[in-house]
Amino acid sequence: MTLPSGTRWTWLRTGREAFAAMLDAIESARRSVCLEMYIFAPGPLGERFRQTLIRARQRGAAVRVLVDAIGSLELPDDFWTPLREVGGEARIFNPISLKRLGIRNHRKLLVCDNSVAFIGGFNIAPEYDGDGITEGWRDLGMRLEGPLAAELAATFDDMFGLADFRHKAFPRLRRAALPRPAAAPGEQILLGQPGFGRNPLRRALRADLRRARRAQFMVAYFLPPPRLLRLFQRTSRRGAEVQLILPARSDVALSQMAARSQYRRLLRSGVDIYEYQPQVLHAKLFVVDDAVYIGSANLDPRSLSVNYELTIRFEHPQMAGEAREIFADALAHCRRVDALEWRRSRSIWTRLKQRLALWLLARLDPWLARQQWRALPD
Repeated sequence: MTLPSGTRWTWLRTGREAFAAMLDAIESARRSVCLEMYIFAPGPLGERFRQTLIRARQRGAAVRVLVDAIGSLELPDDFWTPLREVGGEARIFNPISLKRLGIRNHRKLLVCDNSVAFIGGFNIAPEYDGDGITEGWRDLGMRLEGPLAAELAATFDDMFGLADFRHKAFPRLRRAALPRPAAAPGEQILLGQPGFGRNPLRRALRADLRRARRAQFMVAYFLPPPRLLRLFQRTSRRGAEVQLILPARSDVALSQMAARSQYRRLLRSGVDIYEYQPQVLHAKLFVVDDAVYIGSANLDPRSLSVNYELTIRFEHPQMAGEAREIFADALAHCRRVDALEWRRSRSIWTRLKQRLALWLLARLDPWLARQQWRALPD
């Protein structure tokens, strides 16, 4: 499928499908490969990617890899030595330091030859390698071809240059965080970054929700700031359909508890909440009328204020229709949360734990990250 700008898209609905397509693209690359991951885990899958990157470099392609220090903590120090020995580059984003531990690069991006790009929620780790139903986490991605790939490669350049993370001022990245100009209708690159100011993803979502007739969100970590949470409630109260798919099984129990602390308010406002049952839910897909958001960002304080994130907002009826089909497919594997049953099932102890989780993730964690950010030199 093709957008007016010339960008072509293909949905990647499972980890198995995504990894095969990514490896294929690297194998075909002739000029350049840019790979950026929050989690790159050791093991057979990681080694397969490394070998494919080495072959690309041996063909003459410029190969650069960027992984986050905390997300890829289990990766041995010498893992990238074979790639470096053939002339590839590999950097660790924000090497571990207590003074800046909280600022992380949560982006997931692969760009080959500045013409093919991959975005979404997939990390390169064995738990993502499956169909999201019988095995492997449920996630989602997209393959993009065309001019948008080169722009995504430029954002990789920025992050690659920022890997040592010694200064917080980075003007080019701040300019890149602005939506794309009108010359590319229906596409916006929304870059999240620390700084605790205006966030382009949050701003775009607010604008879309204010006029929404139908809004569907499938997201792994749901803890929107108060203003955005109230907007979800108001959107539902004025008659728009608002549906949330959230995890029944989560890899971050604290995040799930914090999200569930907000269920009662949302259910009372008429928001429909469903919990995905078969596997851990890690997808990030937002569909508001004809607008589709896909990328690395969740709806929580980290994605909206602390982490470096990459999300693209598309506005295209056909893409939105396909996204709704993906949402409906996930919905078939969900259990609806009933408001009365939910209220009766929560003990005082459960409510206290959920409120504590909410305070830790919505207040304490952003506060600590803010102090670290302010302490960095300009």
